[in-house]
Amino acid sequence: MPLLAFLVLLGLSVLGYIWNRQAAAALARRGERLHSLESFHGAYAFLTAFVPVTILLLVWLLAQGPVIDWLVMRSLPEAALTGADEGARQLILAEIKSIAGGRVFGTPEPWKVEAAERLLAIRAASGWALVSVVAVLAAALTLRARARVAPEFRARHRVERIVLWLMVACATVAIFVTIGIVASLMIETSRFFAKVPFTEFFFGLNWEPQIPLREDQIAAEGAFGWIPVIWGTLMITVIALVVAVPVGLMSAIYLNEFAPARLRAVAKPVLEILAGVPTVVYGFFAILVVAPALRTAGQGVGLDVSPNTALAAGSVMGIMLIPFISSFADDALSAVPQALRDGALGLGATRAEMMTTVLFPAAIPGIVGGVLLAVSRAIGETMIVVMAAGLIAKLTLNPLDSVTTVTVQIVTLLIGDTAFDNPKTLAAFALGMMLFVITLGINVLALRIVRKYREAYD
Repeated sequence: MPLLAFLVLLGLSVLGYIWNRQAAAALARRGERLHSLESFHGAYAFLTAFVPVTILLLVWLLAQGPVIDWLVMRSLPEAALTGADEGARQLILAEIKSIAGGRVFGTPEPWKVEAAERLLAIRAASGWALVSVVAVLAAALTLRARARVAPEFRARHRVERIVLWLMVACATVAIFVTIGIVASLMIETSRFFAKVPFTEFFFGLNWEPQIPLREDQIAAEGAFGWIPVIWGTLMITVIALVVAVPVGLMSAIYLNEFAPARLRAVAKPVLEILAGVPTVVYGFFAILVVAPALRTAGQGVGLDVSPNTALAAGSVMGIMLIPFISSFADDALSAVPQALRDGALGLGATRAEMMTTVLFPAAIPGIVGGVLLAVSRAIGETMIVVMAAGLIAKLTLNPLDSVTTVTVQIVTLLIGDTAFDNPKTLAAFALGMMLFVITLGINVLALRIVRKYREAYD
């Protein structure tokens, strides 16, 4: 039903656009001087119907589930809920929904079957009511917009005002979502530090987030020092950047300045295909190709290479990051004014000298943006590290050893049945908070670098 309601809304909104535009065009053909173009009259009708009814549709869908659940639970026999706490009520409701969905296990009580039938009836009635309300309201708003078509009607101003408020609403939602994310991280992180000392987390050298299963089990008290985890993250990120930055920049410089047009037309799309490869595919490549190759090479020179290594994960991650850096660098180089190129060449510089002394420095802001995007992607990558680097946190300088990262540990800590009342689970939020702070610091540094060079070359 929600899909049908949306299609009805979309159809009436498009009909209103066509209707108003034709009406405005008819006025123009009669010699009337319109304040706004015909397209703005059509857009006014479309937005007048589509925006408010869409908001109503979303609010209806958000409120529909809790209201229907309340109605179903209210209609149950009193004897069925006598002495039942909130958990038991939720189990009863879940069983009723399961029966309504056709998933019947055993022989349920008759009152549960009746409740499931009542649930389906209420859902059907709510769906048809939604379609009816959407159709009536959208038609009324479309007729209202049609009635306002006149030569002096300022349709363009109304459309711009609606679009402005839409952008303000989207920006407000983004701000509140960000505030909510930060607040949730801070609250859960504070709960973690209430159970684990601040000094142990920031200065501890062991990461073994365990909790005792028995009161006398001392060996599973756990160690929550995050230094090995962040060290593994930084090691893999550095290895990835060592691979990705030179290759990405050199390929961008070649394709932008030195490659023939035919080669660029083929090589650039092929290079950017790497950005669309799923990370799990890179993980398979790392564990099935790169890691065995490193072990074979290490055995040939007498080195002990772990089955899961930071070098394998970092190098494959670097291959994944090449198109990001190359694309950003190429776009930044293309955005440099042609006058700078012509001036350098006119003064006698070679193309290589022009690239290194004029073009590349002028494109530094875009290049830095691409590199920092690659850093953020490397820090937040999980699948490649899980498959190629391992899950054990180690404080080591050897890239041929297994390490882990912050994101991998967050996923590991939150897998399975988790209760958010113990240090092991809350540690994931502490790691997430630290990752957020590090990413924020990288972005602030990037803004400083970009502003400095933009002032020099604007």
